[in-house]
Formats: sequence, structure tokens, C-alpha cells
Amino acid sequence: MKEKTNSLWKLFQERKLSRRTFMKTCVALTAILGMPPTFLNKVVEAADTKELPTVIWLHGHECTGCDESFIRSTSPFASDVVLNMIALEYDDTLSAAAGAPFEAHLHKLLNDKKGQYVLAVEGGVPLDDNGTYCMVGGRPFVDVLKECAAGAAFIIEYGSCAAWGGVQAANPNPTNTVSVSEVVSGKKIIKVPGCPPIPEVMTGVIMHYALFGEIPPLDVEGRPKQFYGNRIHDTCYRRPFFDSGLFVEKYDDEGAKAGWCLYKMGCRGPVTYNSCGNLRWWNGLSYPIQSGSGCIGCSEKGFWDNGVFTQRLPQVQVANTVTTADTIGTIAGLTAFGAVVAHGGVTLAKHKYDTIQLEKKLIAEQEAKKAASEQTNNEGGNH
Repeated sequence: MKEKTNSLWKLFQERKLSRRTFMKTCVALTAILGMPPTFLNKVVEAADTKELPTVIWLHGHECTGCDESFIRSTSPFASDVVLNMIALEYDDTLSAAAGAPFEAHLHKLLNDKKGQYVLAVEGGVPLDDNGTYCMVGGRPFVDVLKECAAGAAFIIEYGSCAAWGGVQAANPNPTNTVSVSEVVSGKKIIKVPGCPPIPEVMTGVIMHYALFGEIPPLDVEGRPKQFYGNRIHDTCYRRPFFDSGLFVEKYDDEGAKAGWCLYKMGCRGPVTYNSCGNLRWWNGLSYPIQSGSGCIGCSEKGFWDNGVFTQRLPQVQVANTVTTADTIGTIAGLTAFGAVVAHGGVTLAKHKYDTIQLEKKLIAEQEAKKAASEQTNNEGGNH
């Protein structure tokens, strides 16, 4: 265990990295933390002077998907976070050490760094049968969690399992799995939900604390505002089709091929808060809606029990009005043009779809006329 942690700049100097490289890193961190360029000087100052935090990372009732997501972060790289930006002292998935010496190291950390370390938790907490459905180091996970939480500066709930209980908490929840916050009280807790969370969101949360020594601003659910402040619906590139009332009706229809809104296919974007629409996945390459699949709301509480994923939501909030997918075009027209031209707004919204259907109808009529003409000619020739 490191007896003394260093600032980010000190680590850059030890590795003989230039100040220019350090400044580039600070620019990238400012962007990923959702801060304006004017905050760059504060980020540089913090990276110059702040000591890197000690992190203990626990794994409970889960699939390790959050770890898999974390190591795919590219801004910053997970390797840079783990090796240069934090002191990750315990993680039974990413650590090379294991067994009794590793557990002894954990208990030394709990004593030497009491009140100073960050506790990251991945996975839900099963409570039935004295917690024996999830054992870590020969002990129920719930006991390990309580012991580690007692001396933590604050706690990060990584993933929907830690934040909400996870898929294993789905009805009938046979193991009585709950979220971390239902077991631990009296501590500041940051929820970073998602199944799994976006890699850059995971690294961004820990880097905010590493640089500024405080947790980022949170919403009413305890989620970082810079990453969960908007609905996926608000940043979705298909939003103009939603506002125009143009929806995919079937995954292989003309609307699907044209990239129309997936709301009628069950997309949960209008009720899901996350950064998928702007950060996306794999270095900004794509996300489910971009690949043609509706959002299943994996960062929202109880998403596993919120109905069939492909069944559309019954209603949605649009311009301070609760409406249904069948009236979206009308609402958009009324909002944009007023009641006088509402009919025109609806017509415009459906124009593209009607055009496609009309073209199909004309082609069918032409083929029918051609077939009838050929049949008449054949009959005339026989006479």
C-alpha cells in the first residue's frame, strides 16, 4: 500500500511526462467532467496540488459488467485512472493479489485510511439466509459492505445493481437483494446507475473527487447532474421525428429504414436519465437507439419489472402536456404554429409517411392496370 499519495502532476514528473502532456490531460478531464473551458485553470490547479484518493472497490451480487465497462473508458483511459489518477488499493476483480494476504491488506487499509478512502460498490446486497447468497472471502457480502462503509469518506454505487438492487431484485426477488443505500446509512452516496454505466461516466465521477476533493452536484435521486441531468430523449438524434409524429411501427417498415422515432416500439428514452445520447459508447461510436433498438431504461429504478421492453409507454410529457404517441404530431403542431394551423402541422408531420404509402398504392395500381391490359389483349387474340 502506498504510504503517501501524490498529485497528478507529481506522477507525471516521476514518469518524465511533459507539462504539455499534462495540460492536454487536464483539457480532456475538463471536457469529460462536463465543465466549461473557463474551468480549465481550476482543473489544472487541482491536478497540481490535490493528493490522489485511495479507493476500495467491492463486488456484491452482480455480473461484473460494470468492471468490464470501466476498463473500456477512453477519456480518460481506465489504465490511466487506475495507475496514475487514483490509488486503487483493493478490487478483487482487477487486482493481481488474492487470498488471505489480500484480505489482510484490506483490513490494514480500513485502519490506516479510516475516513479518507472512497468506497466503490458494484452489485446488489442479498439479505435472505443471513446474506449467504453472496460470499466474499468466506464472509457474507453484507457484512463486508457494512465494515468497509463505516470508515468511508463517501460511497459510489456503480451500476443499477448497487443503485437499485439490479435484475436479481426482480419479482419475486428470491434472495431479497437490495441496493447499497438500503443497507448503509449516514454516508454520502453517489448513484451511478446503468446496466452497465457508461465507462466515461464511471471514470468522470471518481476524477471529479480526485481533482476537487468533493463529490459532484447530485440530483434528487443522488445521481451526478452532469451525467444524469437530461433524459436520453432530450439528446436523441431521432427527436425531430418524435416531435413530428413520425414513428417506427415495425422494425422492418419504411420508418425503421428511414431512422424514425422508436417510441412506439417501447423506447424508454422519454423517461430515462443518462448520457447515452451525447457520450455514447466505445469512444462515442454508438448506443442502442443509434443501432435501431429502443432504450430499455437500464439506468432507471426497477427497469427490469417495468413491463415488456417492446411495449410502448402509455403517455409522455411534451411541452407541459401529457399526451400519447398517437397525438404527438398534433401537440407539436399546436405548440409550433398555434390552433389556427394545427391541422397543417399534423399534415406536415404525416407527409413523409403518406408519400411512401401513396407511392406504394400507385405502383400497385399500375401493375394491376398492366395485368388487366395484358389479359384483354390475350382474350382479343384468342377471338
